[in-house]
Amino acid sequence: MSARMRPHPAVPTRPAQARIHPALRSFADECRDAAIRMLAYVGALALIGMVVFYAANPLTEAAISAATTPAERSDWSVATRSPPAFAVSQPDKAGRSTEYEILRHPGGGRKDVLRFGAAGQPPTAEIEIYRLGSEAPRQMPPAAELAARMDPGGTGATQHAGMIDTKFGPVTLLGLAGGNSPAAGCLGFVKPVDQAGLRIAGWSCAGDNAPQRRATIACLLDSLMLLSAGNDAAVAEVFAQAELRRSGCGPERLPTASTDWIFSGRDPDLRGRLSLN
Repeated sequence: MSARMRPHPAVPTRPAQARIHPALRSFADECRDAAIRMLAYVGALALIGMVVFYAANPLTEAAISAATTPAERSDWSVATRSPPAFAVSQPDKAGRSTEYEILRHPGGGRKDVLRFGAAGQPPTAEIEIYRLGSEAPRQMPPAAELAARMDPGGTGATQHAGMIDTKFGPVTLLGLAGGNSPAAGCLGFVKPVDQAGLRIAGWSCAGDNAPQRRATIACLLDSLMLLSAGNDAAVAEVFAQAELRRSGCGPERLPTASTDWIFSGRDPDLRGRLSLN
């Protein structure tokens, strides 16, 4: 009987797949199709998410610049509780205003900024005393930063505009290179004071000609006074020595008609030689 049940050699056996029930094959095909559809759905969601993210955060030139530029400016914060450390010995005038701002950096830097101008009008002069911290090497070059403050949105290029003598010694003057902006006639200045870790910089647009503008800056620097050194002996020593070389721009020695030199641009009496190149 077992011999009769043995398959004949000429009759091929049915493949294994033929023995799978059609319902199971249909279920497997449906699972495969569902997986493919799920992958396509997830991919579509990812693409939509990318489009929405780009729309909310466009990769414009400004955004790229903000992401790649060192955070030297954004890390500065206004110190509202810090007392002023400097002043300018210029008597108050009716209708004139002085703005004092203190900025601090986590790296230890401090900037005391004094701005002068007519009430309700943009400032006509500014002086910044920067106590350098560990952040200083990462900051914008002094000339470029000064140009940006003098002429926001300008080219940022400066050119040498001569030297003046002040109680802090010789000071380099800078003018804006090219352009027809309202600040084209303004003069800036940068004076490093290495022995005290300071940098004094600023600008003035007062005056009708180059000698008046140079004289205004010279008087602005010679009238800068230290109110508090904050236990910094080097800063106190620099200002003490500078006071011994102070010129005649203080209110006690200026003629009455010239006391408004910050705003009028009159040519005050200067100590030493004034370069007019």
